[in-house]
Amino acid sequence: MAKTKTAYFCQNCGANSPKWIGKCPACGEWNTYVEEVVSKSGGASDKEVWQDDSRPRNKPTRIQELQFDDQRRIRTGSIELDRTLGGGIVPGSLVLIGGEPGIGKSTLLLQMSIHMKNVKTLYASGEESLEQIRMRAERIGIRAEDCYLLAETSLADILTHAAQLKPDVLIVDSIQTLYTDAIEASVGSISQVRECTGKLMKYAKQTNVPVFLIGHVNKDGAIAGPKVLEHMVDTVLQFEGDRHLSYRILRTSKNRFGSTSEIGIYEMRESGLREVTNPSEVLISPRDGFLSGVGIGATLEGNRPLLIEVQSLVSPATYGNPQRSTTGFDVKRLNMLLAVLEKRLGVRLSTQDIFLNLAGGIKVNDPALDLSICASIYSSFDDVAIPSSVCFSAEVGLGGEIRAVNRIESRITEAARLGFAEIYVSKHNIKGVDLSKFDIKVKAFTRLADAFQDLFS
Repeated sequence: MAKTKTAYFCQNCGANSPKWIGKCPACGEWNTYVEEVVSKSGGASDKEVWQDDSRPRNKPTRIQELQFDDQRRIRTGSIELDRTLGGGIVPGSLVLIGGEPGIGKSTLLLQMSIHMKNVKTLYASGEESLEQIRMRAERIGIRAEDCYLLAETSLADILTHAAQLKPDVLIVDSIQTLYTDAIEASVGSISQVRECTGKLMKYAKQTNVPVFLIGHVNKDGAIAGPKVLEHMVDTVLQFEGDRHLSYRILRTSKNRFGSTSEIGIYEMRESGLREVTNPSEVLISPRDGFLSGVGIGATLEGNRPLLIEVQSLVSPATYGNPQRSTTGFDVKRLNMLLAVLEKRLGVRLSTQDIFLNLAGGIKVNDPALDLSICASIYSSFDDVAIPSSVCFSAEVGLGGEIRAVNRIESRITEAARLGFAEIYVSKHNIKGVDLSKFDIKVKAFTRLADAFQDLFS
């Protein structure tokens, strides 16, 4: 009689144990261990049908003898996606894309597969039927003729079709829907996700075919499954944004072939995802007449300068403790800036409700927004509008000083390109900088009080 072997796996981090334990020693979570079947004698296994026995095995090679051509990268046809990938798809890479349900992960990869020219793509979906995918493709607009669709959840069948078709790119939607007969755990379990990802990684490295995986996320927004899943892949992309808003941001949290600080910005439309090549224009809303509490900050996302509209609302707190609410910004840093305004400038904010919003649904952690946030809060508190031709780019210290930020020239150039007349920066930033080459007036200060006196006088 066949003997079944089981083990207990942590559903949070993927650690395993031969017996059940209450607290995971790896991640510290309680009651996360679940029993799963890891092997069964006589069970079937996925045959590695893509392997070519006639091809010689790998052998040690001198590093000087290895040749690498960056032109071998596959262009996706999307400038934003190519930027986040580091310049295109690297052959043999394994890419994982995660995001909230309905955010547009499947649309992004389907749009990529049907827009790439002269690239054979196999799109394997375990969540939708072929008719559903076809309907979405019709809405997006079919361009390429080498996009093949497959509705399948068996990893062995997907790899069999891939061995016969020999695609240039393989897309799997999603990794949590696949199963392999090598183990008898349920679909979507820690064991199945880890085993299927391992086989797809082996397929990608041995055939030099790039593989894209779509991953579900848990209630905390992290990619579901064992943490080892993110360690196994070459690139991890996170698709962010409120699905009730139109704009989406594609962030890189891991990339073995490029920078992790790059982002791509898209707009969701009925016809699919549209690339936003000039995000500053869509992140700044037009203003008509007097409007207090609005300031424009120059920030950086990767190598891309952005100008973001900061909106603040300050009103007396009539019910209990004052509220502090933010959208797209760290509430702890907001509390620090409020303390600086109250301590260094004497602005009484302790009895005020304060609401802060970064327009467009974007999330930013750049300290260069500090000065624009302080200016917008003071503007709303005093009910004085900031001129629409003024923007800010500086960090605010605890002593009320205005600190320098990196790559100030890129920020000033972007502000000038969008037609701003003045930009407030730190005086420490302009040492040795030729200000005459900028078509914008640069005002530099060392103290927050001096900047506000010049701005609101």
